[in-house]
Amino acid sequence: MSSYEENYLNKRPQELCHMCGKCCRVVTTSIPYDKLLELQNNGDKAACDFLGIFVPFKTIEDAKKADCGTVENIIAQLKADNNYNESQITFYTCKHLQDDNKCSIYEKRPTLCRHCPSTPWAIVPPGCGFEGWLFMKREEDKERVRKAKEELLELQVLKNKVNNPDTLNKIKAVEHKIQRTIDMYKKYGSENW
Repeated sequence: MSSYEENYLNKRPQELCHMCGKCCRVVTTSIPYDKLLELQNNGDKAACDFLGIFVPFKTIEDAKKADCGTVENIIAQLKADNNYNESQITFYTCKHLQDDNKCSIYEKRPTLCRHCPSTPWAIVPPGCGFEGWLFMKREEDKERVRKAKEELLELQVLKNKVNNPDTLNKIKAVEHKIQRTIDMYKKYGSENW
């Protein structure tokens, strides 16, 4: 099992799910629909899985008719992250969601459904049982990034005191590793934490 699954997915308290079906009724991805189709045509498993389950709404207005609150919540979050481009966003609905908000393939649902919400940075519908828990996990990520930035500052001070080229190279390697950690969160705004 990968570190991601051990650190996030297995610790996600699934009992927080309200089983309301909102996360299946209206969803979006960071990948534009035309790119998803291209990936699917090239055999990309994630794109094939996603498009095998979710069908696009024709318009954002159609998605709002299905669940206005969720659509507006997603758009507000994307705008807050300076990541909203209406021409690049497509909303989808799950073709397996039944009228009672239950999944018709629940026992056989694919990994992407089992892993929802898949990251602490997932945008969930208003009132989702995971809201508070995801907030705490995002704050933990932010604290991790802030500590990494502090470590970079400490290494900068240390570099100014060291004259040994081997030691300087080791410090630079550690700096590079720490910077990669910070950069992982760049799309979530880590430069401002």
